[in-house]
Amino acid sequence: MSDQKSSSSPEAATPFAIFASAMEYGIDAAQRSVLFWDVLRQRGNQYREHIAENAPHVLDYKVELVVDGRKLARPVNYALVRVVPPDGTDINPKLRPFIVVDPRAGHGPGIGGFKADSEIGVAFKAGHPCYFVGFLPEPVPGQTIGDIARAEAIFIERVIAAHPDASGKPCVIGNCQAGWAVMILAALRPELFGPIIVAGSPLSYWAGVHGKNPMRYSGGLFGGSWMTALASDLGNGKFDGAWLVQNFESQNPANTLWSKQYNLYSKIDTEAPRYLGFEKWWGGHVNLNAEEIQFIVDELFVGNNLAAGRIQTPDGETIDLRNIRSPIVVFCSKGDNITPPQQALGWILDLYDSVDDIRSYGQTIVYTIHESVGHLGIFVSGGVAKKEHGEFSSNIDLIDTLPPGLYEAVFEARGEDTANPDLASGSWVMRCEARTLDDIRALGGNDIADDRRFATAARVSEINLSLYRTFMQPIVRAMVPAPVADWIRQFHPLRLQYELFSDQSPFMAPVARLAEQVRANRKNVDNDNPFLAAQENTSKRIEAALDSWREASETWAERMFLAIYGSPTLQAAVGVDPSGTQRLRKAAKNPLHRELLQKRIAELKALVAAGGVRAAVVRSLIYVGVNRASVDERGFELARRIREAHGDMRVAEFKELVREQFNILLIDQKAALEAIPSMLPPDIESREKALELIHQVLRARGELSAEDNERLKEIARLFGVESGAGKKHLREVGKEPKQKAS
Repeated sequence: MSDQKSSSSPEAATPFAIFASAMEYGIDAAQRSVLFWDVLRQRGNQYREHIAENAPHVLDYKVELVVDGRKLARPVNYALVRVVPPDGTDINPKLRPFIVVDPRAGHGPGIGGFKADSEIGVAFKAGHPCYFVGFLPEPVPGQTIGDIARAEAIFIERVIAAHPDASGKPCVIGNCQAGWAVMILAALRPELFGPIIVAGSPLSYWAGVHGKNPMRYSGGLFGGSWMTALASDLGNGKFDGAWLVQNFESQNPANTLWSKQYNLYSKIDTEAPRYLGFEKWWGGHVNLNAEEIQFIVDELFVGNNLAAGRIQTPDGETIDLRNIRSPIVVFCSKGDNITPPQQALGWILDLYDSVDDIRSYGQTIVYTIHESVGHLGIFVSGGVAKKEHGEFSSNIDLIDTLPPGLYEAVFEARGEDTANPDLASGSWVMRCEARTLDDIRALGGNDIADDRRFATAARVSEINLSLYRTFMQPIVRAMVPAPVADWIRQFHPLRLQYELFSDQSPFMAPVARLAEQVRANRKNVDNDNPFLAAQENTSKRIEAALDSWREASETWAERMFLAIYGSPTLQAAVGVDPSGTQRLRKAAKNPLHRELLQKRIAELKALVAAGGVRAAVVRSLIYVGVNRASVDERGFELARRIREAHGDMRVAEFKELVREQFNILLIDQKAALEAIPSMLPPDIESREKALELIHQVLRARGELSAEDNERLKEIARLFGVESGAGKKHLREVGKEPKQKAS
């Protein structure tokens, strides 16, 4: 149809031309409709096949079972599998393994590796062995969140034992709800973990800003967690994960009710494979035990007790996230309406008073905030996988060896003007820039009045749950035996939308035959057809109307929550002081921590002059580089190559050395610098070589700034390099740089 007249030409404006365009559009629309319904039929069949599998998942890789959680002393429906690298993938056995833990939040497992450009895919590309923690659709009767944590600890122990020559402990990735589970385990068993990456994971559930992302108000508006208990009782002791999926869908009605389907319809000739691939995961609903979901809602969603250190294990051990000793990487997005940045990062403000407080616990926190990607895109998007997750995988040792503190990971495209591009992996250069708690506060968050409102909602939830359990729960349980619970699950609206359009439905019988005929006689309409343009405009209007409805509903929900739970009368009635001025979920300080900190400071002071030339070089690098307030992957890569060439230091040893020297400088910088000459060998040649190494690493990211050069001259003086090559170095560091390094 390329020779057809444009709709903007005079001929196209004639009645005949309009009629011809209408006919062409009508044929195309009818054919697209048949193909659309056929894709829904395929989706329904795919759903039935998927849920009939023994262990349904959407991983795009072969796997080998390592540990079956059902066979543990405390059985759970989780399992650890080794992901088999695709043919042609080079795996370095000396690199730390990656363990991806998928969320059990209504959907089945596998989204962290359901295509090549995924968390598992980029880890393979970087040469790391990979493991995956998944789960079965049905929970083991009686399993609890604590049982799952114990099972995952066993999984990690098995991975560590399988890689005795690895450069470090496993990097564990927790997606969405798996993030808080990983953090809880890391607080209880910190010795098991290498770096932790939590992607789109809510950890500070009350946090947020007014006018955005009202999902945090849901618990209060529904009267608390009694409805969770009711849903579990209607499931005869099991909570249907389809309700969680429906909750996600309700956050974006424009996409749920229109855009997702329209996108398939409008691109029916190309969109079906992607649509079916996603729907296979989206429709794979899983169940939770009543005890599991009640813990999640009461302790995390409504109670917000995790970051406040108010959760205790059955053994009486308090879960304190400050016990985590591994670097924590937080990946969130401004476009995420499920876990906005405030919920992903607010726990830092709940636990720490300053960056020095973070350092006093030996903690390293790195965060990065995407500007626009949605919740699922954080761990599903191919672009995100190739950029952020790819850089994390390639630079995981850099993250592991960062000095304690708070950093933001910044990514810059590698181009022709990039200095030393061979030292950067992939298409991006990652830099970790030092930040303060004010940078987290600048994202916005609750004030004291908001905290009182959420605390009131939590108390109301406790009261309503007690009333439900006393008066209603016995009646509901008596009325819902197992067969009735199964019937209720089968007729959930989200399941019916798959079942009704499968081949099991008599209404879909002719669709497959019609679709074959359409594909044999497909006629696409021209892109400039005026009726196609009208279709697009109509779609945009429908989407805008649904967005307006969502915005109005969100505004109403927020106003209702603020008005109800902001009532001083209600607050006083449930035991919340309406005039209180203290943060209600600020984590308490442990007096023992200060004693241990003072002991550690005394130990470090005794090591000021110890360590020899290696410690002197690292101390000097930190001193010169601290002025930049950032660590660039190119400098670390050069240092890694130098270490590898000498073959005398593992990553864990290097990490310990870096942290020790950083802390010595932090405690007493003057004494630390004055001790450097005594740490160096007496011969000038060895000192010159050490200074040359410092110079190379610092220049890996480009020209030095004037401040860098001044500090480097001071180090050269401490090294006592006054002649020969030393004079050359002093001349070089005395030069004015062409441009100040960022």
